[in-house]
Amino acid sequence: MIIVLKQNLFDSFIFFCIIEATCSPRFSSDQRAQGELFVFPLMATSYTKHPLSCIDQLDLLKQRGLCIDDDAKALHLLQHISYYRLSGYWYTLLEEPKVEQHFKSNASFQTAFKIYCFDRELRQLVLGEIEKIEVAVKSQMIQVLSQGFGPNWYADPARFMNHKNNHTKTLEKLLDDYKHSREDFIIAFKKTHADVPPPGWVIMEIASFGRISSLYADLRGGKSKRAIANHFGLDDSSFASWLHCIGYLRNICAHHSRFWNREFRLAPQVPQHPSKIWLQNYAATNRAYFMLSMILYFLQTINPKNTFNEKFSKLLGKYPNIDSKAMGFPVTWQSERLWSDQVMAVDWVD
Repeated sequence: MIIVLKQNLFDSFIFFCIIEATCSPRFSSDQRAQGELFVFPLMATSYTKHPLSCIDQLDLLKQRGLCIDDDAKALHLLQHISYYRLSGYWYTLLEEPKVEQHFKSNASFQTAFKIYCFDRELRQLVLGEIEKIEVAVKSQMIQVLSQGFGPNWYADPARFMNHKNNHTKTLEKLLDDYKHSREDFIIAFKKTHADVPPPGWVIMEIASFGRISSLYADLRGGKSKRAIANHFGLDDSSFASWLHCIGYLRNICAHHSRFWNREFRLAPQVPQHPSKIWLQNYAATNRAYFMLSMILYFLQTINPKNTFNEKFSKLLGKYPNIDSKAMGFPVTWQSERLWSDQVMAVDWVD
């Protein structure tokens, strides 16, 4: 987000916030998917709350009814995690109406911290699997598109729709990443091919998940685009939607944001004719259950011997106070074939 401060004729201030559409629910999904920039004014106001010391924060929590068994531990956590970050985890422990900030009779600081620990471990688990998905998607795009259209397919305007200059923008970012990269293999390539644009298998190694998602989404429809999606058991429309959402999910996890009970701003497309085992029962596509199921679906292709469901079940067992329904999990989730079947095919080191 870029914020520009400007004084107007009435000696008040207006903030003009330039934001990516993908960060705001105010615009249509088509607009957000293209990452358009929007400008809107916000009247400046003064923030009236004064900052509290960690000791004062601890006292405030006690006044609001939160049980704290170990003051020293709670103070240490407030100092090293922060009140504001932890507040997202004790929010579920507040009585209704939550705006009054009164805790339920059995609410404790330790319970909130355990929820925080569960969320942290869940993010770490998810990031490890997203790495496998990212590498596999890059590999498929490199193989299919390089063999079909040559090593510089990513820079060929004939291959892309370039809706609202999206491909032009993505290509500029890719080449800028290449120009400023300090990776050893990029430096070595530049020494031997100074005036030659890098082939797709080189540029894709430094491409972010967001870049590869944009490249795929803007590809012209056809056999190659379908082949990449079909390799993972999806149609090309659903595959593009899932890539976009997994990239968004990756950023949430990488930036240590709350994940477990989040209502995600992006809702992935429901695949119409998945060729692999998929869910029979789900309530919403913008909750953790659907997102985790997407990852498990990808892993059927990428790592058929994966133990993701076992790791997740153990994680839930480690934190028995976690309400899986708050993550969008139905009561019958463990009977879903996707979450119970283990297809044995190839070895992979988890």
